[in-house]
Amino acid sequence: MSTSLFSPQSIPRLEIPTDALLVEGGAPISGTVRISGAKNAVLPMMAAAILAPGVSSIHNVPALRDVSTMALVLQALGIPSDRHDEILTIDTGNCRSLRAPYELVKTMRASIYVLGPLLALHGRAEVSLPGGCAWGPRPVDIHLKGMEALGARVELDGGYIVAEATRLRGAEIELPFPSVVAAGNHLMAAVLAEGTTALVNAAREPEIGALAEFLIAMGARISGAGSSRIEIEGVTSLAPTEFEVIPDRIEAGTYLIAGAMAGGAVRVVDCRPDHLEALLACLRAMEVPCGIGEDWIEVEGGERPAPLAVKTAPFPGLATDLQAQLMALAVRARGTSSLRETVYPDRFKHVSELVRLGARIQVENGTALIEGVEELSGAPVMASDLRASAALVLAGLVARGTTRVGRVYHIDRGYSGIEQKLAGLGARIRRVRE
Repeated sequence: MSTSLFSPQSIPRLEIPTDALLVEGGAPISGTVRISGAKNAVLPMMAAAILAPGVSSIHNVPALRDVSTMALVLQALGIPSDRHDEILTIDTGNCRSLRAPYELVKTMRASIYVLGPLLALHGRAEVSLPGGCAWGPRPVDIHLKGMEALGARVELDGGYIVAEATRLRGAEIELPFPSVVAAGNHLMAAVLAEGTTALVNAAREPEIGALAEFLIAMGARISGAGSSRIEIEGVTSLAPTEFEVIPDRIEAGTYLIAGAMAGGAVRVVDCRPDHLEALLACLRAMEVPCGIGEDWIEVEGGERPAPLAVKTAPFPGLATDLQAQLMALAVRARGTSSLRETVYPDRFKHVSELVRLGARIQVENGTALIEGVEELSGAPVMASDLRASAALVLAGLVARGTTRVGRVYHIDRGYSGIEQKLAGLGARIRRVRE
């Protein structure tokens, strides 16, 4: 393959803070918490802006580390962005590089979202093999095979995915499993392809539906988003747009579980109850009182819940991103719970840290058996990934004494101001520099 037609830009730096969260357990929480925009919807939209040269605006964008990382990836491509009062503006009118560098991509797996848009619009993409959370393999083959099905020539060169195509061609792509990131990448690549593309066994997650709506607002022709078959009729060009991001269902679920553990009545507002039906079914099964409105959910907790048997699954099943938090709730159940992880069977690094707080958990063959205990005891623990860190904070809310959660840069990837929001509910929590 030929060398890049664009000169790589200087690589911006992303400093990693060494903060910790101190949680003094035992304080009941209650009140109202507002939910921010969905991280997993914002990130692909930021990449999708590449497809329409000019200035696009995305509203309800949370202040998150992952959003900052994606902004730096775009900056490395020569694409500036600016966030002000939850409005993110992205100017893609002068993309000067087609290379997403290792130094940034290794820190966040979602950086691979730029692969499809760069290839579709510019005919070439050079994207480092991604990194992200330190648990389990998540192969990129599904992305590469999709681009090849659309007519691209793809190879791995020096740790980079290098893809080229004069113009992509529509095709039927059957995904081996409903990967959200792969579906998003294929969707963005296909909107400028010649002819019609069908994504079969596509992810049904709300974030894919939101991405499709964003692309439609730019002029794409897409039908079936939210179902397992998405059809895309390629167009020759797209135009910049203005769009509002859906609420973050994982953040909403996390605060609902916090209320179930340490409430008091906790009301989560500016959320989408229809995106949380699987979690609500779990909470009801655990005998947690729940109330639901048009854009709010309220739980009342504080009592030890009933045990639960559940497995994670692609949407509309229980999100794998809520497994760790739900485990923290099950740790104090009145009996033994079973949590089976079917999406990422190795996603149990939080177990050993919960055990340090007094939990009784055994993991075998992708299933965690949790024997409920009456009391947890605060201790120093270490976050291993984004959702694991949230689970440790939740456990700290009900543990006797003080829990120190280290490496909270993980939690900053996906929760905007978690200590402020929990403190607003009455939790005793503060951030300190390690």
